[in-house]
Amino acid sequence: MKAASDSPPGQLDLHPGHERAEAKIRVEGLEYRYRPRGRDDVVALHDVDLEVRRGEFVSVVGPSGCGKSTLLRVIAGLQKPTEGRVRLRREEPASPLVAPVFQEYSIFPWRTVEANVRLGLDAAGIDRREATRRVHRWLDRVGLSGYEKAYPGNLSGGMKQRVALARAFVVEPEILLMDEPFAALDAQLRKVLQEELLAIVREHQHTVFFVTHNLDEALLLSDRIALMSARPGRIRELIDVPFGHPRQPELRQDPEFVRMEEVLWSKLRGEVQQVAGGAS
Repeated sequence: MKAASDSPPGQLDLHPGHERAEAKIRVEGLEYRYRPRGRDDVVALHDVDLEVRRGEFVSVVGPSGCGKSTLLRVIAGLQKPTEGRVRLRREEPASPLVAPVFQEYSIFPWRTVEANVRLGLDAAGIDRREATRRVHRWLDRVGLSGYEKAYPGNLSGGMKQRVALARAFVVEPEILLMDEPFAALDAQLRKVLQEELLAIVREHQHTVFFVTHNLDEALLLSDRIALMSARPGRIRELIDVPFGHPRQPELRQDPEFVRMEEVLWSKLRGEVQQVAGGAS
């Protein structure tokens, strides 16, 4: 397969970005393959092209194993693509470019809540007084005031995920990369954190790349939704979400919301059935 540009395969570029449409994330001709021990190559992603604009919330949905999380990890620079490239547009040199949030919390059990949240600030050399101010502000914002000295072993799953969210937001990144951050939570808490995330992202104008299996979640949060095919994962279609901001949870009862969720499922059903058939 031909790479998307004349740059070497697998390149990830950071550039000041004065190109078209203010794309914060540009994925071009991306392929990712790996070789399990004793088996032939597996192509997880093939010929993926995607742009996420500045301040945009884009969710990626698709069947299990289609490469959604792999795509996020490639964008984050945690995995190197086989072909193609990712270009990230930096605008604030003093701020982290990306901050990832994963389903499995990724917080350190031997550090207190406060110490977990301030980790990125300490690494960046932020003044201790300023770091403390920012940590306490975000712990308050995610509902964890009073738990600064608690350890993760004494927290519920929802509280741990709030710590992970605060740790991402406190460093004030340009881009948030979120891999099913609410998947392990109960339905009630999931809705609470969805609404809080929506409010925070709109207030601070973050660019968000969000992986989810949940069509309801994608519709509530997103400006656009990328539908991925079964493996090897490709972007089948990009769908504009027609609802304005601010959004309220009551939007879920809107007939157009219900209709769009049905449309999304109709577009994905065949890909999901392909995966289910291959697993039988």
